[in-house]
Amino acid sequence: MVFPQVRKTEMNEAPSPSKTSHKPSAKLDLAVPSARPHWVSFSSSAASGRMTTATRQEVLGLYRRIFRLARKWQAASGQMEDTVKEKQYILNEARTLFQKNKNLTDTDLIKRCIDECTARIEMGLHYQIPYPRPIHLPPMGLTPLRGRGLRSQEKLRKFSKPVYLQSHDEVS
Repeated sequence: MVFPQVRKTEMNEAPSPSKTSHKPSAKLDLAVPSARPHWVSFSSSAASGRMTTATRQEVLGLYRRIFRLARKWQAASGQMEDTVKEKQYILNEARTLFQKNKNLTDTDLIKRCIDECTARIEMGLHYQIPYPRPIHLPPMGLTPLRGRGLRSQEKLRKFSKPVYLQSHDEVS
């Protein structure tokens, strides 16, 4: 099927009564259409590299949720000094990670950061500690891939990192 393509000069002009009729105009090009249909625009987030409105709202909602959580946080020990320290840690960690990731444009990477944030919130609420749960992987503790040695161990360590520790550099 061939779609008529309107010239750019016609799109910018105000419609006149003669152009609003349903008769085909002589100025229409009946050329082969581009690879995309005429109703698809390039203003989507995937094409322009911008965050969608829904993703932006989700991220801002998580940010507000973290600040509400920090305001109501009570340390498991019940001591006021620990509570103040943990509240400050929650606020500083949220600020630094959100500032670090504010310029991300890849939707998959943004989704991973959202998943990490959600996991850390849920784990903090469940275990009553604001710090990420440490994991221990002993050196050469993962099953090697037939004589590949240290390189495969490093690769396996990288892939075995839990979602809530993606923002931390080292796994000990």
